[in-house]
Amino acid sequence: MTNILIVEARFYEDIADELVKGAIAHLEAAGATYERISVPGAFEIPAAIGFAHRANLKGSVAYDGYVALGCVIRGETTHYDYVCAESARGLQYLAVGEAMAVGYGILTVENDGQAWARASVDKKNKGRDAAEACLAMIALKKQFGLV
Repeated sequence: MTNILIVEARFYEDIADELVKGAIAHLEAAGATYERISVPGAFEIPAAIGFAHRANLKGSVAYDGYVALGCVIRGETTHYDYVCAESARGLQYLAVGEAMAVGYGILTVENDGQAWARASVDKKNKGRDAAEACLAMIALKKQFGLV
């Protein structure tokens, strides 16, 4: 059975809840199991996944893949740019450098309306998309004999 770790940034709690709802529905429909952990914001997601991966290597946990969920809404400062770029860079490093199956579900938007349009399970449902991407990457790892 495929086991996934969902790492959710709780900075925008209502949006995080909606992203998680979409991800969980897709994982359950696919027959995957999952665990959830929370981090304060999107910037912390790559570190949490990296910690879980190290625990995985030690045999203390067993995750086949990771779903990163969160939201960054542009504000008045350049903080947005750093959080968006560095969280994406960190997750890309884990996916490429460590050959990890990561579903990227961090919304990077201009405003609350854009966030809801992407998070809502009855609209763009980016939580589902991130879970789907994670499962697809696990399948690809299996195809290459990496699992």
